[in-house]
Amino acid sequence: MSAHFAARLVVSVSEADVGRRVSLRRRLPSGQYSDVVGVLESWENGVLTVRRRTGELVEVPRDIVVAGKVVPPPPPPRRR
Repeated sequence: MSAHFAARLVVSVSEADVGRRVSLRRRLPSGQYSDVVGVLESWENGVLTVRRRTGELVEVPRDIVVAGKVVPPPPPPRRR
């Protein structure tokens, strides 16, 4: 018996979510997938700009986004 899993990819992020923390899955030219998580800084001319927690800005063309959603804020840092 083989198990088949199907994932339903949904993009539920919109221009109204600018300023919120989002998770985006994008398809790279190689065919692989890559995730970008951070604050959606802007959505202009079909390009989403996300600021990662490191401060890095990542530009993601809307047409390569295969899934996306608003996510809660990151948890507080752990105590050592």
